[in-house]
Amino acid sequence: MITKRATGVLVAGVLTAALTGCSSDSGSGGGKGDGSYTVGVANFTLGGPYFNGMDKAIKAQAKKKDVEILSTDAGGDAAKLASNVEDLLSKDVDAVIISGGPLESAPAVLNSLKAAGKPAVLVDRKFRTGEYASWVGPDNEAIGKQNGEFLVERLPDGGKVALIKGGPADNSIGKARTDGVKGALESASGIELVEAPDFGNWSSDGGLTVMESLLAAHDDIDAVFCENDAMCLGAQRAVKDAGRTDKIVLAGVDGQAEALKAILDGTNYLVTGLNDADVIGSLGLDRTVEILDGEKPEKDTVVPSPRVTKENAEKYYDPEGNF
Repeated sequence: MITKRATGVLVAGVLTAALTGCSSDSGSGGGKGDGSYTVGVANFTLGGPYFNGMDKAIKAQAKKKDVEILSTDAGGDAAKLASNVEDLLSKDVDAVIISGGPLESAPAVLNSLKAAGKPAVLVDRKFRTGEYASWVGPDNEAIGKQNGEFLVERLPDGGKVALIKGGPADNSIGKARTDGVKGALESASGIELVEAPDFGNWSSDGGLTVMESLLAAHDDIDAVFCENDAMCLGAQRAVKDAGRTDKIVLAGVDGQAEALKAILDGTNYLVTGLNDADVIGSLGLDRTVEILDGEKPEKDTVVPSPRVTKENAEKYYDPEGNF
């Protein structure tokens, strides 16, 4: 069985770097002082494999550390997210990990936690406003840039590259990824970019539908970049159904197991940027415990996001992982 051997090394490296940092505003600890903690997890949504995998990773890491987890799902409703946090506070959790999904801010959530004196630890999504104790997540623009550089190398004579975005239009995570890939592609000669007019909504079915429309409108697409792997897996199906597998290559983001398997198997899915839900979820739980233990880790931690191709996919593929 192929295992994600590199994950432990990556986690250890990030933790070592994080522990060397110190921030005076890293947030107050709400722990009991005896190491027995109850941590709430406020998920904006568990509707996709990435966020579901992160929630599972937090729970798995908590089990290793004897931490009780109370997890909630707002079902994509910001008001429900706020009420879920109030419910968690009523149960006297020591801290809350927030997986904000596409939200740019959540003032009601952060204000409630601040008033209660409970640390807020953000995973993946860093809110634009509000006070929080710590954030653990990726550099999304850098992920897009490295995918764009890969496609430039893949298309030395130029070509047409289609871009599939998750949406909505103000989603800063998706925008950062697309800005990164566009920055690399626009600096190359002979590359034409085509942005899909519709959003793929971060899902495989959405990627399939958007790709079908792109294929109907453009018979000369050479490559596709998607803002996440789920959409790219759907796009790959559309390309296959259209009989153009040998003409079009795909690049995604996240390191979803199915995408890594497609890369490893030598399909036309050539590259992804690792944004591992297992790693970020685990680190988020570890960061929360550090804060509750009275430590002062760095406030913001950028998790490395290596480029994954067939040459190194075996290091990261884990068929039994949470994501």
